[in-house]
Amino acid sequence: MKRQRSIGRTSALALVLGLSGSLAPGPAVADAPRAPQVRWGTCPEDVVTEAAPTTLQCATVPVPVDYADPGAARIDVMISRLASTNPDKRRGTLMLNPGGPGGSGLALPALLAARGIPAGVLDRYDLIGMDTRGVGHSAPVACGFTEDGPYNANIPPYAVDDAAVTAQAKVAKEAAEQCRSHDRDGVLRHLTTANTARDLDRIRAALGEEKTSYLGYSYGTALGAAYASMFPERSDRVVLDSNIGDTHLDRDGMRRYALGMEQAFPDFAKWAAARHDSYGLGRTPEQVRTTYFTLAERLDKAPVAGVDGSLLRQYTFGLLYKKSQYPKLAQQWQALAGGDEAAARRLRASGPSSSIDNPLAVFAAVTCNDVKWPKDVDTYRNGVAEDRERYPLFGAAAANITPCAFWPYAPAEPPVAIDDDGPRNVLLVQNLRDPATPHEGGKMLRQKFADRSRLLSVDDTGHGAYVLGDNPCALNTTTRYLVEGTMPVKDTLCRAG
Repeated sequence: MKRQRSIGRTSALALVLGLSGSLAPGPAVADAPRAPQVRWGTCPEDVVTEAAPTTLQCATVPVPVDYADPGAARIDVMISRLASTNPDKRRGTLMLNPGGPGGSGLALPALLAARGIPAGVLDRYDLIGMDTRGVGHSAPVACGFTEDGPYNANIPPYAVDDAAVTAQAKVAKEAAEQCRSHDRDGVLRHLTTANTARDLDRIRAALGEEKTSYLGYSYGTALGAAYASMFPERSDRVVLDSNIGDTHLDRDGMRRYALGMEQAFPDFAKWAAARHDSYGLGRTPEQVRTTYFTLAERLDKAPVAGVDGSLLRQYTFGLLYKKSQYPKLAQQWQALAGGDEAAARRLRASGPSSSIDNPLAVFAAVTCNDVKWPKDVDTYRNGVAEDRERYPLFGAAAANITPCAFWPYAPAEPPVAIDDDGPRNVLLVQNLRDPATPHEGGKMLRQKFADRSRLLSVDDTGHGAYVLGDNPCALNTTTRYLVEGTMPVKDTLCRAG
């Protein structure tokens, strides 16, 4: 996290997805483009390194900090491009978002190319990556968070009892106060999904495009859904993969992480049971599940080199994102069960090699600015108790209290409402068993977009299906839509490949 970036990436520490006053939302649509206004040049060194051996071009696009006052302060949003080399086939731009909120997307065009995104897509589109407002090279924000500080993950720690919720409330309140005290230039309060969608339209216009296509993963589906709703006639072909269910992440969406883990965990349990002689985690999936609870509860009482049950649960959740991570997860369980302190220290050191401050700050800001969250600690305490029972693997973490309960800024505008009055151009792609964005999220967006959308369900596990997964049907169906514009006639199930 060399720092490897992955879509919806997580680590053991940084698991990165009413009106106030008289502030009114800014204009929805940017002026129609006359000519490209972007000057492409060399990307920053860290992007060059991450994208290698692919060479990307980078540029900046100025956008208002506050769309309600567009003539005031501005910031530069950095974008990247992997240009089509086939002008006869080029259709336009395909904007990309890796999720978060808070994930850097400048190297994403190169990463998708390296993962084998089909040549037909590369011919049809300039792939446009970006650091959205507040992220990385786009006027980055900070709250002063550190890896060894009390607030070091987007998802709260597992609450073993009521006292743990009370303790986390103190941490969450201090985190919100840190963000307020660091917001010296006033940018933090303007990090919202709606404003980022407006930025996308400014970028589209600056690139000289009448419309733009879009591919977003995880939280990127919320951003894409917002763009397709705010600018339906500006959106071309839209693919939303691993959907959170709306244009924003709210408390219900956070709690669905626990549902996702319940649905994804059996795939790992079946895998581990088939390898019992190697890892000793249980001969049946049921025994592997029991091993999880036994190990977590043991670590709650007696941590190994600082690894407690909460960190084990968080680490397990993160490594369920990809089947390729199963061996690493089984190995770590095996080591912790044996009291291996060296292995525990390696786990704690397995987080990102660069600062977690910026991604955590952006995640908190966008999540808290988009929608009102409950402020009463008892609401979270009751939710933790409820979800500990119905989603025992991870419910007492996903329902725990966040900085949004104490956020210093009220939402400036309501969250973006899904607009089902527009072109039929939204393809929803969703694994059936996704630990972070369960299949329910895809069904929710399908209902909200109505006939504008089709749902492509994939009989697979993990976070991310198109290009990131290995299901032939998901790859072929999504590519066919991006390249030829052929939307499935009806909702479709891609069977296990």
